Amino acid sequence: MTSRSLNNSFKPQKKVIDFIRYCFKEEIKGDLLAQEKGRKGLIRFLIKTEDGSYTLKSDEISGKAEKMHTIHGAITESREKFVKPSLLENKKDIKVLDICSGLGYNAAALLEYLDLKNNREIKLDLDMVEISPEVLAAGLLIPSPIKSHHIIKKAYEEELINQSFAKLKLVKSSIPPNINFNIFTRDAREVVTQLKPKYYDAIFLDPFSPSKSAELYSVEFLRELKRIIKNDGIISTYTSAAPVRSGFIDAGFHIGEGPVFGRKSGGTLASLNLENIKVDISDDDERMIALSDVGIPFKDPDLNSTSNEIMNNRTLERKKARGNYKLSSTVKTPLFLGKKLDNDRLGRRVLRNMNKLKLDDPQSKNSFYLICPQQEFCQCGCGEPKIYNSRDRIRKMSQRLFFYSN
Repeated sequence: MTSRSLNNSFKPQKKVIDFIRYCFKEEIKGDLLAQEKGRKGLIRFLIKTEDGSYTLKSDEISGKAEKMHTIHGAITESREKFVKPSLLENKKDIKVLDICSGLGYNAAALLEYLDLKNNREIKLDLDMVEISPEVLAAGLLIPSPIKSHHIIKKAYEEELINQSFAKLKLVKSSIPPNINFNIFTRDAREVVTQLKPKYYDAIFLDPFSPSKSAELYSVEFLRELKRIIKNDGIISTYTSAAPVRSGFIDAGFHIGEGPVFGRKSGGTLASLNLENIKVDISDDDERMIALSDVGIPFKDPDLNSTSNEIMNNRTLERKKARGNYKLSSTVKTPLFLGKKLDNDRLGRRVLRNMNKLKLDDPQSKNSFYLICPQQEFCQCGCGEPKIYNSRDRIRKMSQRLFFYSN
């Protein structure tokens, strides 16, 4: 893994990172109150979310900054979008990988939800990946939103002392004997290649957005997650972005809609076992992924490209595909297949996009052929039955478009 790719990781504001680094350097020098000063100084950077928990934001990139969590409730999002959908309640020996563990909210929500402090019958191995030790240190300083977060703080403290980033043992909580932590402060791409195959019951995939952290949503990275997750395991992520969902499909996963919390759409759940997918993604999302250039996934063949390189390469691939072997995603062209077009500006734009792939009418036999896998009854004459899961519908529609355009 190159140092360039490691340094490209998207992090909270640089001034926050610099402040935290300074505080812990002072602790190493002997300042016994450095963490207390850091805790008070961090307040000016914190953003309070609606459930009372706090988050941080990134520096602005192209005029935009991102928060590490939704403003509608950081710890609630962890519970609703990551922990609950993982279906871990009835398991006794649980192994979880938390990618981009950040402030420790997903892990804390997991401990709280399973009541692991009191339920000693459950054994948990929790592997946490966070490239930035400064973010782990922020997890030490930030107010704990729930009691179990103090256990995460203890694990973070031990790791930071082990790295000589921190010096003092100030967290009073102890780690219960039924919980085993492994914390990695390296690029997640490097870490996952070294993990055991078919090991994890659940993976929390929680980087910044795909546009900022494309390297952790690439097909190649998701294939590594396929290698290390159990056949009945579940991956949860908050994003519903088309290239992420298509990446999961290319990697071999079934996909479904995750819970809606704090956003207009749900996140994404992925599993090798279709029985774990309770809700398909929408027909519209299936079509856009299967038939348009927006469904082209992120690619990182050697697992060492920067996010910008991955994004730029995808942009070039989308331009090449558009009108050649994929419908244009502009004006959401695939959504008009099977419908009657109005002779207005929108209708003419849609038809021009279709004409580039020699589709002259959205209600033609060829148009119905492309979307037939979604239809209850065949209208194109192929006679094939409807497919009852999102992954295979998307694959079939994509295959049909490929053969048709060639």
